[in-house]
This record gives sequence, structure tokens and C-alpha cells, in this order.
Amino acid sequence: MKLYLVAGEASGDSRGVELMRAIRERAPGTEFVGAGGKEMRAFAGEQIFDWADEAVVGIWDVLKKYGYFKRQMTRMLDDIEKEKPDALITIDYPGFNLRLAKAAKARMPKLRCIQYISPQVWAWKQDRIPKMAKYLDLMLCLFPFEVPMYEGVGLKAICTGHPLLDTLAARRIPESERDPMLTALLPGSRSKEVRRIFPTMLDAAVHLRTARQRMRFEASAASEALREEMLEIMRRRIGDDSFCPVTVGNAHDLMQRAGSGMVCSGTATLEATYFALPMVILYKTAWLTYAIGKRVIKIPFLGLPNVLAGSMIAPEFIQDDAEPHHIANELIQLSEHQGTRAMQQSAYAKIITSLGDCGAAGRAADAVLAACDG
Repeated sequence: MKLYLVAGEASGDSRGVELMRAIRERAPGTEFVGAGGKEMRAFAGEQIFDWADEAVVGIWDVLKKYGYFKRQMTRMLDDIEKEKPDALITIDYPGFNLRLAKAAKARMPKLRCIQYISPQVWAWKQDRIPKMAKYLDLMLCLFPFEVPMYEGVGLKAICTGHPLLDTLAARRIPESERDPMLTALLPGSRSKEVRRIFPTMLDAAVHLRTARQRMRFEASAASEALREEMLEIMRRRIGDDSFCPVTVGNAHDLMQRAGSGMVCSGTATLEATYFALPMVILYKTAWLTYAIGKRVIKIPFLGLPNVLAGSMIAPEFIQDDAEPHHIANELIQLSEHQGTRAMQQSAYAKIITSLGDCGAAGRAADAVLAACDG
């Protein structure tokens, strides 16, 4: 069996290699081709084109790299026709991957097209759901509430559960104790996110230190390059890069040690939910992206824990509302009021329980193999 997989950024690359390992365990002779990142390429070899570093965020970034993505679309479509895989599996990255699946289905009507990780159409464009049913054969969802939306328009959907549960369970610190005086700064894994969000986090930390002299801060960077960028921002912003130590790849440990946290909206908020970190959620993006997003997003919350809970359990500070003084005030509440922390953490526990058990990659692999046998 031959499968063509496409993942478009680091998180999709991780999900892709997990899926490939699970498939290979069940069907050892499976051949993998396609495009992804370093992890997928390391597992499957040179037949996986590494392009995950080209990931973009927001309308403006997409427009600037439109020519590149158009060339990649053409290259991948030609490659799929040449390879004649048993299925095309697109992993997350819906802006590109859904267009690829639609174009591939138009060229090769008998090709099975599977999307792993549902796009958040429930947040911004529910009218796209019936359209996806015309070119996708299977949608693999992370959250249980997503399945009925697709099945209602005739697109088969299966909830695999969230693969993060497996990763995070292995990284839990036994009997960890939180330091109520330590606040975590988690500004995201992309350079653009860090440049937009980390200065606001630092300003809020300064306000917090002014109000509560005993407060301490620690940040985690996704790479050494981002660490250097964060230290430079700190030097320019407050003149002291020792104000907030920055470690690399230490986010999960920090989430379990800190008494509170400022977390960039995205997957990190779900990770923080798993580790029961009392938090506030921050996000800033380019003004054009925000202006368009504000018009099309159909749900009242941005942070995943709030979306999953259906209520504001973690305060959100988005775009112009990310005012450092207000952020600091919320963090004081989290640091000093046990009742506020307990309410958040109780809601977190319910969210994680709703996501089901570990083993998402295995369930996704079983669904892919069943679809290819069908």
C-alpha cells in the first residue's frame, strides 16, 4: 500500500510521523510519500519533501508567499498523479490542504482523500462543510462535537481523540508542586507570534512585579533561535535580559511548576489545560488578518479551553484588548485567590475528560486502513 501524506507545519509534522508509525505497526509494508517536515522525513526517507519551515500565519503572510504555494500545489498534484497512491492524507493546515484535496479529487475522482484534523470551520465558515463532502472521503476529528457536523452532510467522520494526550501523559512530572510566585510566559512557537506577543507579556510582567515584588517570571522558547530573539526583545523592552530567564523546549515542565501563566492562543492553551496551569490567553496578529478574522469568526471565544467549555474559563486578551495593566490584574487574581484557581482547574479537568483516552494515532491509523480496504 502507498499513502501520500501532506503536513504543512511543525505540529502537523508531529501528527504525521505519529500516524505513519501507527500505520507501519499495523501494515509493515506501507510506503509513504509526500511532503511534511523533519520528523516525517527522518521516518520515511527522501520520499517526504521537507517544507514545514515555510508555514505562514494570517492573510498577509499568505499573500506574500502566494507564488511559492502555487508552485508547491502544482508540484504535489503532478507527484500524486505520478505516484498513484491508495489514499491522499492531508494533515491539518486546511488553507492549503483542502485546496490540494479538492484539486486532486478533480483530477483523480477515484482517489481516496482523507483529512486528519478537522479545520475549525465551526468557528468561521460552517458553509464550507457541505462543500468538503464533495471531495473528501473521510474526516478524522480530534473533538467529539465535530463529528455530527460532517455526518449531517454525508461526510463520514470519526473522532480519534487528541494525540496530545499521549505526548503530555509521558511528560507529566510526578507530584509536581506549583510555585504561586512564578508566572510562566509562553508566547508561541513562531517568530511572528513572539515578536507581537512577547513584548506585551513582558510589559504585563513589569506591572505585576511593581504590584507584587515577590513575583518571578520564566519563559520557554521553542528553539534556540527564538530564545535569542526573546532575550533581545527583553533587552530592548526593559533593559535587562535577566528579568525573565528563557529556557528552550521546557514549556511542559514550566506549565507544571508555575502558579500562573500568560499563554499564546493555540495548541499551547490545550497543553496548559492538560497540566492545569491557571492562565490568561493572549493573541495579537497583523491588523489585516485580525480585521478579516473578526468579521468571519462565528464563536465568542478564541482560546481552545474556552471553546471546548463553551464559556470563558480562562480570560482572553486579544489584539487591542491585550493591555498589560489589565493582564497583570487578572494574574494577581490567579496567584492570590485559591477559589479562582480552583474554578479554572475544575473546568480544565472536565475538558480533558471529554477528549477521551490516549491512543489517537492508533485510532487514526485504523480508520485510514479501513478506508483503504473499503
